[in-house]
Amino acid sequence: MHRVRYRPVRRARGRCPPASAPGSLALVAALALAGTARAADTAADTVYEHGYIYTVDAKSSVQQALAVRAGGIVYVGSDAGARRFIGPRTARIDLNGRMLMPGLVDGHLHPLGGGSGLIGCDLNYERLTVAQLQARIQACLDATRAREPDGWLEVRHWFQEAMVGGTATSRATLDALSTKRPIFVQSSFGHTALVNSRALELAHITAGTPDPVGGQIAREASGEPSGILQDVATALAQRVIPPPTPADNERAAEAALAALRAQGVTTFLDAAAGPESLVAFAAVERAGKLTARAHFAVLISPAEGRDVPQAIARARDLAARYDEGAIVAAPHLTVRNIKVFLDGIITAPALTGAMLEPYFENRGTLEEPHWVAGHNRGPPVYFPAELLERVVLAAAAAGLEPHMHADGDRAVHEALDAIQALRREFPASAIRAAIAHDEIVDPGDFPRFGPLGAIPVLSLQWEKPAPDTVDGARDYLGPVRYRYMEPAAFLADAGARIAFGSDWPVDALDEWYALKVGVTRTARPDAAPSYRGRLSVDRGLSRAAVLRAITLNSSYELHQDERTGSLEPGKLADLIILDRNVMKIPAEEIAQVKVLQTIVGGRTVYLAPRAAR
Repeated sequence: MHRVRYRPVRRARGRCPPASAPGSLALVAALALAGTARAADTAADTVYEHGYIYTVDAKSSVQQALAVRAGGIVYVGSDAGARRFIGPRTARIDLNGRMLMPGLVDGHLHPLGGGSGLIGCDLNYERLTVAQLQARIQACLDATRAREPDGWLEVRHWFQEAMVGGTATSRATLDALSTKRPIFVQSSFGHTALVNSRALELAHITAGTPDPVGGQIAREASGEPSGILQDVATALAQRVIPPPTPADNERAAEAALAALRAQGVTTFLDAAAGPESLVAFAAVERAGKLTARAHFAVLISPAEGRDVPQAIARARDLAARYDEGAIVAAPHLTVRNIKVFLDGIITAPALTGAMLEPYFENRGTLEEPHWVAGHNRGPPVYFPAELLERVVLAAAAAGLEPHMHADGDRAVHEALDAIQALRREFPASAIRAAIAHDEIVDPGDFPRFGPLGAIPVLSLQWEKPAPDTVDGARDYLGPVRYRYMEPAAFLADAGARIAFGSDWPVDALDEWYALKVGVTRTARPDAAPSYRGRLSVDRGLSRAAVLRAITLNSSYELHQDERTGSLEPGKLADLIILDRNVMKIPAEEIAQVKVLQTIVGGRTVYLAPRAAR
């Protein structure tokens, strides 16, 4: 009988036991599972490779690859570095050199109005004669004859300032049409309406009706209303128009979202929100159809603002009802802003921008004009200085951030004064304050924006020669002010953080055309000879600056910059893929950029047909 001698196995420190050792198979299996778990922990849902990834980080760096997991960005860098994030279930997207950048953040628009225009009677911002205007509206009437004689016709996107042969229109323009229906025509700028006599009758607007606070009823020589309503006066007619049904508003919200995602917009601010907008978008979200992060600035009208505690309480109640808290991967509703209008628009024929010095007026003839300073400085600022300061401070105390419409230099100046008062109690990091439009700014106010943390939210597409900026502004503003019209680069050079807001549907939604204009300050190549060349002496913004304005800076405006606006690990995967490289193509071609894919929180919400192919 042979005795078998078992020798102890000498194990090297840190090595696994040989497979023949008791229990070794179980240990190997456990370690293998652990390795698989570690791989699963690092594996991304999607890796984008071989691209031109424009990050908009602090250095505006360009990378090759980006990895997304659970709706967030986990890696941005080289193709080689992205390999460790590729697992067996990772979707790998070969960008083939295409540009990938942060999703667009539109810091000022009006989505219900924009969506309604897409599905209603639309003049499409076209340059029309009076006869063409009448023909287009008559066609809408004929198409809806079943609504005779009492159904309102609402007409949108009337480019009043571009009327061929002059802008003179009145109720007689509409009274000549074949209808008994009341008609309400909204100018594309949103500050003027044209109504017919039937509409004036139903709205009880007569020669004895006083101008409302913050508005004006244009009148004929007899004192009778002419049919033109400015600013808050438009509400006198709107209040008697049967409101859209909730279903109508939901359809408008869905139409707006479809247009926005095709443009690459992943976040927006409704810059004059009422309860109907919040109700509509909340319903769209419940239906699983919200495809962009939706922010809302609750509108406080000049009349409502006279009772500051009540106005802020109403805004706070809407915020408490609809705001859904911290920004997460899935888009939802955020209510963190209030909106106030301080004036109207600086261009003729309205001339309702609040100006430090009077508009010019023609003391000569059309054939031999003689422009001199007149007496009209526009209306008083709709919120007097002391009241505006109280509104801004009360809003901040309630956790709401002010978003102020200011077109003329006096309105901008008083908005800056209110922000200066705000800064005595609330730092810019805590309460972000925005001034929208800023079409005319006194040069002495340029350097105030940066130190005050006042964010100019600019509609870059206005920075070009056009009927409104040439025919309706140049002579009325005079040569000194006109030099600084649309002062984007002047503000940027003075230290302002420029954000972008399209103001849709004031203009057609075309974010890439707006960015092109922001760089070139030129109109389209087919513009009329009188609109060739550049606008004013402002040099324009760089490509990097306009892309930052519509991504990270607008995210900052909306207090969302820690989550969106640049492509960095830890931020949400709000991304767009483009058909061409904005940084490399000729500047004029920026207007032709098309979005191939829009991703919000890691989920594709738009895929262009050719991208699918």
